[in-house]
Amino acid sequence: MAKWTPTHEAPEPLEGPIVPTIIGGTILWFVLFLVQLPFYGWFDDHGHLWWLWTCLAGAGLGLIGIWYVRGRDAALKRAAATTETPSPAAE
Repeated sequence: MAKWTPTHEAPEPLEGPIVPTIIGGTILWFVLFLVQLPFYGWFDDHGHLWWLWTCLAGAGLGLIGIWYVRGRDAALKRAAATTETPSPAAE
């Protein structure tokens, strides 16, 4: 059986407002944590306490994600600035 190879090139990745999207998701996870916090006893009694900790973990991982995407966005902007600016040696 022959190995399958694609017959067309992959499309360019879609770029969008990545940093605000990650910030919004992180805020949403933290708000969900805060909303569920008053019901800690109910979650504990019914074996659903992991819902609370999942929201807190989502908020914590979101903070790491914000740090990561801000660095990525800055690196992309630096790379775009160096390719747009002609170097003096090229003249």
